[in-house]
Amino acid sequence: MWWLVPGALSLALFAYLLTLVDSTAAGRAYAAYGGIYIAMSILWLWIVEGARPDRWDLTGAGICLAGASIILFAPRG
Repeated sequence: MWWLVPGALSLALFAYLLTLVDSTAAGRAYAAYGGIYIAMSILWLWIVEGARPDRWDLTGAGICLAGASIILFAPRG
């Protein structure tokens, strides 16, 4: 139950910080957050729940982080 409080506060902080991003880039920031969220969920699975991720978990998280990197760092004109 107590995990809900910091989780809710973290999401609220993220939503607030997202409002500070230029509106043309807010969608990109949110999309990149999705990739990072997935990777951190796998890390949570391993550290907190004690379930070691398999190669498919790690592959999926890697793909998500690669996608987030493309969204964030791709050259744009």
